[in-house]
Amino acid sequence: MNITVLRAGFLSSVQDLGRLDQRAIGVSLGGALDPQALAVANLLVGNEVSDAGLEVTLGEVRIRFDDERLIAWAGGDFSVGVGEAEIGAGHAALIRAGEELRLTAPRKGARAWLALSGGIEVPMVLGSRATDLRTIFGGLDGRALRDGDVLTLGDRSAAARSIARKIGTARSAPWRGPTEWISPAPRHPFLRVLRGAEWSRFSDAAVSALVTEAFTVGQESDRMGVRLAGPELMRLMNAELVSEAVVPGTIQVPPSGQPILLLGDCQTIGGYPKVAHVITVDLSSAAQLLPGDEVRFVEVTLTEAQRLLLERGRDLERFKIGLELHAS
Repeated sequence: MNITVLRAGFLSSVQDLGRLDQRAIGVSLGGALDPQALAVANLLVGNEVSDAGLEVTLGEVRIRFDDERLIAWAGGDFSVGVGEAEIGAGHAALIRAGEELRLTAPRKGARAWLALSGGIEVPMVLGSRATDLRTIFGGLDGRALRDGDVLTLGDRSAAARSIARKIGTARSAPWRGPTEWISPAPRHPFLRVLRGAEWSRFSDAAVSALVTEAFTVGQESDRMGVRLAGPELMRLMNAELVSEAVVPGTIQVPPSGQPILLLGDCQTIGGYPKVAHVITVDLSSAAQLLPGDEVRFVEVTLTEAQRLLLERGRDLERFKIGLELHAS
């Protein structure tokens, strides 16, 4: 069955966890800018974590359903609901045939991820259904959604059908995901960073400023990267580097001295020096940054970054087991 996008909003696209094995041939990772949020939403509706859902930037979005489906969402402080009924972040909710789901502009944060039971079934391209907006492939014709678009949904899993039966005549399930996963949009975020390969190419004053001063998100920020304005990060040497690998979370510094935090749609190689890298678990907060937001960085060790990532992975497995018990 299908959903119809009655109002597509500012920038909405079909996304999954991205093209994990294509960087060697120059293809960006792409996918949801907060893959943790999409994975959790997918689990809440009985999907696989890799199923495709919607990434919504700002709002307003309205979607009509042809048949009964479970939905769950995570992300910024959006208002989401059906009619007068509000659906909280991190709750599985039952949307019935003919009903319209709405997502309005967030009070805090920039993006939300919406999972629908069965997942969105657009064609696979290079192992993923994610929309690559820069190279115009994947998703729905490689583009952002438009008013009137129709998207096909896959078959609901046995887990999804069981969850729907447990919800019954209620709108939402009483259980929900952890707050730090479903609402990762702090008002004044501190992003934890590791030293980059070219940390030593910057003056002591520059690296001190990176981890002690505030930066402001610029207007030209997008899914490729967040442009930051703040203290100028002066290099000790002005020579450009041979281009080498960059990844989401890399903080590059062009000749202007104003850093760029790369996000999911970033290129696979770059020649600007890499002063630092935002750790993986904090990319959820980075995905919520809007122009004008203030952000600060704090240095952590590689051991700490690895511990946090492993801990989140273990917690996600426990969460999955708990949801399976709810669905049984």
